[in-house]
Amino acid sequence: MAKVNSAIMMMMMMMMIMAMAMVASAASGTATFYTPPYVPSSCNGYQDDGVMIAAASDAIWNNRAACNTNYRVRCTGATNAGVPQPCRGDSVVVKIVDYCPPPGCQGTIDLSQEAFAVIADPNAGRINIDYEQV
Repeated sequence: MAKVNSAIMMMMMMMMIMAMAMVASAASGTATFYTPPYVPSSCNGYQDDGVMIAAASDAIWNNRAACNTNYRVRCTGATNAGVPQPCRGDSVVVKIVDYCPPPGCQGTIDLSQEAFAVIADPNAGRINIDYEQV
């Protein structure tokens, strides 16, 4: 019985370490959203990429290298007093299909309106996020 308990404890420790490593690999930034029409896009022209998409700022864009990569985005909090608790508790995976150039780009990643609504109240307009390439 002691060996079984020891094995269970070891598995739990490994799972905790893996979970911490996953959290540590996420980067922090901000997200905004844009509204349809979503085509044409910088990456795929008039191809319909659906609605779980995003435009990358210079922090991610890397001279088009971000095109068609996927990112998991999670809301971590408000950036203003307008909506003090905007996060819905979910994360969303989006595909980068466009570029959000400066100076107009107001976030690290500009999510489609639909993707933003999955993770936060759209009335917030801009939120703090953690994001990672998946």
